[in-house]
Amino acid sequence: MSTHPHGEGCSCAHEAGRTPLPDLTDKLRRQAHKVTGPRQAVLEILRRQGRPLAIREIHQALPEGDCDLATVYRAMHLLKGMGMVQRFDFGDGVARFELLAEGVDGHHHHLICVRCAEVVAVEECIPEEMERRIAERNGFTAVTHKLEFFGICARCQGGVRCET
Repeated sequence: MSTHPHGEGCSCAHEAGRTPLPDLTDKLRRQAHKVTGPRQAVLEILRRQGRPLAIREIHQALPEGDCDLATVYRAMHLLKGMGMVQRFDFGDGVARFELLAEGVDGHHHHLICVRCAEVVAVEECIPEEMERRIAERNGFTAVTHKLEFFGICARCQGGVRCET
């Protein structure tokens, strides 16, 4: 039995966060990409954080002067194209990116605090039967979904602002 809270085959960033940085940079090399200092730094930030991050958050986490914002955008575009990160949209117009573990598709959901923006990976998903029923009822095929939940976290309910 898995000790990970989401069970076997989980695709959340917690699993990617366990991936050593050299393994991540090896994947870049295998696909004929240079392992530049900024790319390595971006991977390390994503690996350590284990939650979806906006490009500006990634840039701010880099040591000052390491690279400019455009370089972070290019690195994220490359990593997304390689399937190493997944892009999330929480409805606020800000793209966020999360590192994916090797060999997983990244399908999972989040619970987002509307006050402090804390993000929690959610292990449950809608039943495949429900997805199939919705598709059939509406004449669709090859249906997939993105599902995010919004609420107020326990710390914000107590009036304490979260440190995220």
